[in-house]
Amino acid sequence: MIQHVPKSSPNVSAAWQTILRETVGNPLILLLLCVLCIALLAGDLVAATMISAMIIIGAVIRYIQEIRSDRAVEALRKLVVAMATVVRQGSERRIPIDELVTGDVVRLSAGDLVPADVRLIESDDLHVDQHLLTGESMPVEKSATAAASPDPLDDPRLCFQGSTVQTGFATAIVTATGADTMFGSIAESVRSQRPPTAFDNGIRSFTLLMVRIIIVLVPVVFLVNGLLRGDWVEALLFATAVAVGITPEMLPMIVTVNLSKGAIAMARRKVIVKHLQSIQNLGAMDVLCTDKTGTLTQGRIILMHHVRPDGSESEDVLKLGYLNSTFESGLRNIMDEAVLAHAHLEDEVRRQQWTKLDEQPFDFIRRRLSVLLQQPGKPPELICKGAIEEVLEGCINVPAEALSVADGLNEQGFRLVAVARRIMPVGQTTITQADEAEMTLEGFLAFLDPPKESATEALRELEASHVEIKILTGDRLAVTSHVSGIVGLNVRGTLTGAEIEAMTDDELGAVVETTTIFAKLTPLHKDRVIAQLRSNGHVVGFLGDGINDAPALRRADVGISVDEAVDIAKESSDIVLLEHNLAVLHDGVIEGRRIFGNIVKYLRMAASSNVGNMLSVTGASLLLPFLPMLPVQIMLNNLLYDISQTAIPTDTVSDDWLTHPRRWSIDEVWKTIILFGPISSLFDYATYAVLLGPLHATGNQALFHTGWFIESLFSQILIVYVLRSQAMPWSGPRPSRALIITTCIILAIGLWIPVSAIGPDLGFAALPSAFWGWLVLILIAYVACSLVAVRYLATRRHRP
Repeated sequence: MIQHVPKSSPNVSAAWQTILRETVGNPLILLLLCVLCIALLAGDLVAATMISAMIIIGAVIRYIQEIRSDRAVEALRKLVVAMATVVRQGSERRIPIDELVTGDVVRLSAGDLVPADVRLIESDDLHVDQHLLTGESMPVEKSATAAASPDPLDDPRLCFQGSTVQTGFATAIVTATGADTMFGSIAESVRSQRPPTAFDNGIRSFTLLMVRIIIVLVPVVFLVNGLLRGDWVEALLFATAVAVGITPEMLPMIVTVNLSKGAIAMARRKVIVKHLQSIQNLGAMDVLCTDKTGTLTQGRIILMHHVRPDGSESEDVLKLGYLNSTFESGLRNIMDEAVLAHAHLEDEVRRQQWTKLDEQPFDFIRRRLSVLLQQPGKPPELICKGAIEEVLEGCINVPAEALSVADGLNEQGFRLVAVARRIMPVGQTTITQADEAEMTLEGFLAFLDPPKESATEALRELEASHVEIKILTGDRLAVTSHVSGIVGLNVRGTLTGAEIEAMTDDELGAVVETTTIFAKLTPLHKDRVIAQLRSNGHVVGFLGDGINDAPALRRADVGISVDEAVDIAKESSDIVLLEHNLAVLHDGVIEGRRIFGNIVKYLRMAASSNVGNMLSVTGASLLLPFLPMLPVQIMLNNLLYDISQTAIPTDTVSDDWLTHPRRWSIDEVWKTIILFGPISSLFDYATYAVLLGPLHATGNQALFHTGWFIESLFSQILIVYVLRSQAMPWSGPRPSRALIITTCIILAIGLWIPVSAIGPDLGFAALPSAFWGWLVLILIAYVACSLVAVRYLATRRHRP
């Protein structure tokens, strides 16, 4: 079933345009583009080429993953165009729903999709499933002659596009089509620009931090070198290299590779990632808002209890309900089907040779249905079932406890049908509505959308991972509370749509923190709840599959839908589950945290190392009569280090990191920079001292450049193993094989370049053997000092 004309398959050209917009709009890439322009103006083609390669490679990888995800989701669509039966010029004909206009008269029958917003003119036993709009799992009764309701969705005279007819027939007049329908208004609301997510805000904050550092350091380097040496072109080239050295230009690629790796892993678990950044948002999520139907429940109605008026279970009550549903001639609704699912009674009914004599069908005035049945040699029996109040009107000697039993079941969220019986005179073969009197109340049939068996364990896992669950549903509060209790959800508070309507945003923002169940919600209510949770600082995920869920899916940091969802829900989501199961979602949460952990590793290591190197460059510019390292050497050093970090996505993450939601903390990154940056710079100055002292490199620029190039590269790569977890290297998770191999290869390349044929062209020279002893001592001291700093950070982090 499709609620609108399906889109065509993904357009490759359009996808390129989308990726280009997203890439250029990335704050860090904008920063790289600025540095690229400086390099081009300064004539530094090596720097320009390196930066361009990083931007292009990251964009290509991102494009490949995005187009694969879009095609996977597109394959889930069912390419069916919905049709409507319309009466025009006195005759009925079938037309596509997008050809309907206001004022058209349409016919509705069981199985039809309501093609537009309509007002009923005539109706007969009309029950409509509008759970995609309201979230209510039970069909609702509609009638052209019923009284109006102030809430349009509760008005029995109105039907809305996106609903389906379960039973009955109707003639209706179209009141709204297209964008003017309730469905259309929801669709329009999700076309607006999506608010920035936690991932977007984190990237932006980190970029602003790096911009501030560049604004402070780069002009100082430029002015110092220009004033001291008088060569302003060389000073600009060197300042450009410093800017590039500070900028972790591999971050877009590291992020993309990490997220792509996660998307592939999640696809194996039947989870399609439409937008790569949503994986990190999933790991940072600390509140999951979800509908009840299909998530906590099975999304189908079953007969849970069949009780006498005193509340005791009774097979006789079930049998009477089974007889009524078996012999009724009208279209059976889902509650009839739930009764008839007890197929073990079929043989008994056949064996007892029940026959039907007459029937009084259901209507919206009486709200009950009666059949007249008889067994051979016994008097006929009138068996009636229907709404409780209407059935009780025709009963005598109703037990006093019956109403309290019914109220108790209602409070538990059950939908009740009353069953009554009357023994008729021998020989009577017909009944009228007047015969629905002096009946005996036999009991109640209690129906429920049952909880999923897997829901309890999934909720326990999410709770253990510190993800709070909140239920946002259009269904009744009693139903939702009962199901939540069965699956073990800890309910702290409840709120209804009517109560939300009366609240200001500030009032709602305070209440959402202590509320677990939000019931009888409209799409606007869901959108407001999620907006307030985000405003309170939460990273919010929303799982929904209905038309009414689309705005909330767009509002959330990460929107999650399922493959059975309506198209607008899937289009509004970031992640599509091929299996409607919270356990699958929990796996995604852990994967998101693992991915984000590796991204944060790169940020902490790259930012602290780069800033440390640039502090060293700034100081050396004041102390030395020559540049401490040539611009091309800075770029080469930075490129080799960044290549070594391409293995970070394969690295392991500590279990402690996976147990809590993880989000961007620029304060933590800044603490790492201001602690490890100066430590790195301190041992760079120690290297200067060795090169200028024992090794006498004052008059040999190439020797000085080579010595610091080697020490800088080794110290940056060693710090990877110090900062890759919050524990000591020997007690934390083991590094991945790919990371070990990659860093070893880069170190080997770094040692080879100065002695290779291209070494002199890059300004390098062979190092004396005495340098290597000094290098080992400096690196040992650097690692030891860094480990003390790691312990210091860990102590402060766990301090109350």
